[in-house]
Amino acid sequence: MPAISIIVPIYKGEKVLPKCVESILAQSFTDWELLLIDDGSPDGSGALCDGYAARDSRIRVFHKPNGGVSSARNLGMDEARGESILFVDADDWIDPEMCRILWEAQTAAGADTAGCAHWNVLPSGEKWREAGAMPAGTYGREEMRKGIVDRLLGQRLGKPDEVLNGFIWRFLFSRALLSQHQLRFSGAYLEDELFLMEYFCLAEELVMVDEPLYFYLHNPASVTRNYLPDYMDTFRAFLEAKRGLAARYGLEEDDPEWVHSTCWAGLLIAIGNEFAKSNPATLAEKRRRVEAYALEQDMAEAIRSLRPRGLGRNKQMVADLVCRRWFGLLALMYRVKNR
Repeated sequence: MPAISIIVPIYKGEKVLPKCVESILAQSFTDWELLLIDDGSPDGSGALCDGYAARDSRIRVFHKPNGGVSSARNLGMDEARGESILFVDADDWIDPEMCRILWEAQTAAGADTAGCAHWNVLPSGEKWREAGAMPAGTYGREEMRKGIVDRLLGQRLGKPDEVLNGFIWRFLFSRALLSQHQLRFSGAYLEDELFLMEYFCLAEELVMVDEPLYFYLHNPASVTRNYLPDYMDTFRAFLEAKRGLAARYGLEEDDPEWVHSTCWAGLLIAIGNEFAKSNPATLAEKRRRVEAYALEQDMAEAIRSLRPRGLGRNKQMVADLVCRRWFGLLALMYRVKNR
């Protein structure tokens, strides 16, 4: 049984996969297995995966029909043999010391989970450091609930460096805990946030290190950066699942107003999505959809009950226009911006 199972879901990753896999092969810590999950890629990704498996016996490849990143990660978890699990996205890469540092920190602390900071990287090569989910140290259940779960639950508004992102690839997870509680991913968007919330409701101890050990590429072709025609359907399903999770673990006691913050965050994303350049709808149709979203019960209640403050400049402007229901001006602002 290897110490760490590294799971990489792959779809159309032919151009980026070599850098990702080579960074894993370069790890100073060698007690790992790599599970490459070819999610029905129509390019040469599958052949690349097979080539890596032929080269190193620690690499296993699974070819499956396209089902999305969640189904690929779930298959990886089903097939993993390691004591801990590390998720890596195919267009990202990791520091040569990542596995060693996280494994040694976790082992020394006797924790079931370890986490780190990461680098944000632009295609130009520019990069900036982003702090981990919590400062360096060791944390128990109550501290994880306050420092991670509650922030993911309700603290969804603020400047980008104030909101906790649901990045799963910054953590070394306990496979035993995942298996015991049958934790799974669901959906193609916002799935990480729910997974992290539930995991940290169940974990016993987390050790955090300050080092940025993961390189997260801000890929312009990423699903999170293109127009998503079904975004609101995805958000509604996400909100329902989040309600169920909050009820299951009694999280409403921590923040009874979490729904308003979550809905505002979802609405701001929905507005940016509707007014994206790649959305083929007319400006009038985009405006109509945004107004309709704002009238939905959960969204309307959030607008009545919570006035966002302290957002980044652009998001604050959008939130203020929504609160005043100046949707025509909002549409014109995006029209100028998209020029």
